[in-house]
Amino acid sequence: MDSATLIIVGIIGLAVGFAIAKFMEKGKASKTTINAKKEAESILKNAETEGESIKKDKIFQAKEKFLELKAEHEKVIIGKDKKINDALKRTRDKESQVSSELAKGTKLNQQLDDKIQELAHKEEILEKKQFELDKLHSNQVQQLEVISGLSADEAKGQLLESLKETAKSDAMAYIQSTVEDAKMTAQQEAKKIVINTIQRIGTEEAVENCVSVFNLESDDVKGRIIGREGRNIRALESATGVEIIVDDTPDAIILSCFDSVRREIARLSLHKLVTDGRIHPARIEEIVKKTEKQIEQEIVEVGKRAVIDLGIHGLHPELVRAVGRMKYRSSYGQNLLQHSREVAKLCAVMAAELGLNPKLAKRAGLLHDIGKVPNTEAEVETPHAILGMQWAEKYGEKPDVCNAIGAHHDEIEMKTLIAPIVQVCDAISGARPGARRQVLDSYIQRLKDLEDIAFGFGGVQKAYAIQAGRELRVIVESEKVSDEKAAALSFEISQKIQTDMTYPGQVKITVIRETRAVNVAK
Repeated sequence: MDSATLIIVGIIGLAVGFAIAKFMEKGKASKTTINAKKEAESILKNAETEGESIKKDKIFQAKEKFLELKAEHEKVIIGKDKKINDALKRTRDKESQVSSELAKGTKLNQQLDDKIQELAHKEEILEKKQFELDKLHSNQVQQLEVISGLSADEAKGQLLESLKETAKSDAMAYIQSTVEDAKMTAQQEAKKIVINTIQRIGTEEAVENCVSVFNLESDDVKGRIIGREGRNIRALESATGVEIIVDDTPDAIILSCFDSVRREIARLSLHKLVTDGRIHPARIEEIVKKTEKQIEQEIVEVGKRAVIDLGIHGLHPELVRAVGRMKYRSSYGQNLLQHSREVAKLCAVMAAELGLNPKLAKRAGLLHDIGKVPNTEAEVETPHAILGMQWAEKYGEKPDVCNAIGAHHDEIEMKTLIAPIVQVCDAISGARPGARRQVLDSYIQRLKDLEDIAFGFGGVQKAYAIQAGRELRVIVESEKVSDEKAAALSFEISQKIQTDMTYPGQVKITVIRETRAVNVAK
């Protein structure tokens, strides 16, 4: 068989194979189509079944929701009906109450009318009697005028003139003699009273410090007081408001605070913590709270003892507490309670020498500085003499005592003789050598610190602390600091002073920016 025949036979075989494959593929496709149709019909039936089921469920849920809403609506309606019924009941009760009150008012009005008629009748009777009495009196006066030969007005005039002349001459003579005696003896007696008073009161100097030294058994305790990363000492300073200085001083630490109460609380708390041995922040807060309560009780006891020692009775408990708080306050280094006790004794002696009430003067002397221990921050701004007077008035002290307290610094007018006595005795107590002190070094250092804070800001040319540190005057360079920046600089310096310094009263910061234009005419 040649090659052409083989090619023809191959072509025919391929054609026959292709025809057979096409036939088989067509049969398979028709079978697949039938199966797909059946499956689609099955899916449609299932979808219809599920749709009916879902439809029934939705209808059922809608019915249930409708019933729930209907029940809630009925509850709301029932509640509103109940409220309406309650309101109607209250209204009926009010109406009955108003009717009862109206009946009572009508009855009271009737009684009042009866009383008015009765009073009118009595007034009419009194007028008749008064008329009769006046008539009798005029008849008697006429009879007396006939007997004496003078009218009533003439008799009165003659009597008054004679009494005036006599009283005037007697008064002039008495005043003249009194003035002469007063001129001769007043100055001598005043000096004598003051000298005798000072001699009879000899008290120790009571100078207070702003630091307390807390002694330790060993330096090992310092580490426990400081705690890990300083947490114990921070907790103690935060709870008490006292600066705790731990330095190289052997077996001692320093407690620094201007408030003696807080310093004493810190000292007692440290003593308890060191004795107990358990030192941690939670224990520190617990001990400080207990110590504060203990100090409050001790303040009351101190006030009671001071009042009893001076023989003062009937003092209000709040004033007794204020007297106790004075133990933990100082004025220019002088303990306030010791100063007040001294003033009270001086006032009693001086009042006795002048023939005044010594108990009242002693009371005013003890209470004259209670305004220096205010309870709130708002009271700090009130002058202590005025605040003390307000407290004394509030707690029922006599007007003489209140006036003496308020006037001992001439902030109000003196209206009693006790007031100048308290003022003089206060000056005597404070003027004794050694009674008060002001540390010059700390004062100078505070002024230097004020100026250094100002120099720490850019553009500051000069800074002066004036008025005993109550004002800081800052001069800036006009090229570096604008007007807007000058205002901001004043605020920043004030914030820095508040943050970094401790000072009494207020510090006024004045920033001065000056621009100069200079030319020379030739």
